[in-house]
Amino acid sequence: MRTVTATAAAVTAVTGAGAAAVVAGRFASDAALRIPSGRPLPTEPGLTVHATAAGQVTLTRDLAALRPGRYGLVGERFHAVVGPVLHGTDHSADTVGRRLERVTYGTPEPGDRARFTPNVHVGDPGTALGVDHTVLDVPGELGPLPAWFVPGNRATWVIAVHGLGATREHVLNVLDALHRHQFPVLVPAYRGDPEAPRSPDGLNHLGETEWRDLDAVLRHAVDSGARKVVLYGFSTGATMALRAAARSEVRERIAGLLLDSPVLDWESTLRALAGARRTPGVLLPLAVRAAQGRTGLYGDRRPGLARLDGGIAIPTQIFHGPDDTVAPWRFSRRLAAAHPNTVTLQTVRGAPHAAMWNADPAAYEESLRRFLVPLM
Repeated sequence: MRTVTATAAAVTAVTGAGAAAVVAGRFASDAALRIPSGRPLPTEPGLTVHATAAGQVTLTRDLAALRPGRYGLVGERFHAVVGPVLHGTDHSADTVGRRLERVTYGTPEPGDRARFTPNVHVGDPGTALGVDHTVLDVPGELGPLPAWFVPGNRATWVIAVHGLGATREHVLNVLDALHRHQFPVLVPAYRGDPEAPRSPDGLNHLGETEWRDLDAVLRHAVDSGARKVVLYGFSTGATMALRAAARSEVRERIAGLLLDSPVLDWESTLRALAGARRTPGVLLPLAVRAAQGRTGLYGDRRPGLARLDGGIAIPTQIFHGPDDTVAPWRFSRRLAAAHPNTVTLQTVRGAPHAAMWNADPAAYEESLRRFLVPLM
């Protein structure tokens, strides 16, 4: 009897440990699979507002606060836009002063907690940029997909898609440049966005199912008169663009790809996001397995790495850099090296994930222009 009891206790303990591991893995995988839209990613450090003055804000001295370029600064009740670091200003050794370009809403006050975000605009093309646009509902697999449409004179259209933790507002950073070059532009929401249909399982699939919504928008553009289309994706939006270029039934209409901070290895991205939420290292392999089990991510492929069906046969520009801790730069380097005739990598230093434009908007937009001119 004692043997039976001991065996039963051992089985119970193992079963309990296994169940606990499953629960822990699911909890850790939520760090990437349930990223809230419109909030800074957990990899962004929290900063404190120490002081504000005319045209200046003083923040906690941190590597993030010292980044070059323009960023949104968002707190619980405010959004502002900060420019370059101000050298020679009066501040303590543990703070840094940056140009305060504008306050979009609310008021940053001393003591407020804040984070940087790539979004420097709030609203829609009209309210944020003064750009005329219409609002469309594009039929999608799961229901209507809201999209901004900015008209233009070109026969080549651009479809621009946001990525992790973002909304369509992120695309407003580059929309003005695209509009100046007279490209018709579609900026869609897709499954999981607040304005779009819910994903059936409520999870983010890191582009692996979301690309079908991009495909629906692509087909809408073709049906509406676009002779050619450039797909422009940020983060997992770039992953979606790669999937559409490989799998869409109208992929022959895709003239080029613009990929900003592409997520090319979902396992690395999931580990980074889970780690930023202080998931213990011992749980990270469980998070990866749980994510794959819950979503079927690349189940028929080498774990983590995105397979590119047929390679990349169309002109492709990648904006990416070594300071991206969410989607490692090395995978973009490998992709460019494997396709030297079609893929160009624009290395951007000092920029976090999906913020390549923010580090140097003028240089980014010039590279964007050079890529788009032959496609006009």
